[in-house]
Amino acid sequence: MAMRTMSNSEVFVSIVGAFIATLCATFFSNSILLAENLPMVLASTGASAMLVFGIPHSPVSQPWPLVGGHLVSAFVGVTCYYWIPNPILASSVAIGAAMLLMHVTACMHPPGGATAVTAVIGGNAVHELGYSFIIVPVLFNSIILLSFAIAVGTFRKKNPFTGG
Repeated sequence: MAMRTMSNSEVFVSIVGAFIATLCATFFSNSILLAENLPMVLASTGASAMLVFGIPHSPVSQPWPLVGGHLVSAFVGVTCYYWIPNPILASSVAIGAAMLLMHVTACMHPPGGATAVTAVIGGNAVHELGYSFIIVPVLFNSIILLSFAIAVGTFRKKNPFTGG
């Protein structure tokens, strides 16, 4: 059975929303991290955009999972980076611990796994941020995506082109 529950106009608006939101997040993250580790940070942002804009009614696409899942995962990833010197082990522990904390806090958001790993292997620019990585860029990127997703959701409810 197909998962398609969005009209063609909703799909189009979602694609445009995802494009603009990730463009804004990229611009913001680039100003913080410069270009060195930008792709690492944007991997989880892109995955979140796919969920939030592509399957907006999914439980993992809701505001608390989006924001909370990334924050929990960023905290776990930074902590694992500091406590576990082996990056492979630290990344693996970070994924499992982030998953556990997302379950406990009811904010399961699968792209958070990439956020946790980015905190561990993201390179000097990410590591120099320390725990502020949780706020800048993780929280800010989550808020950027959430803001555009809310705008797109509002547009869907009151579409001036269809009257719906």
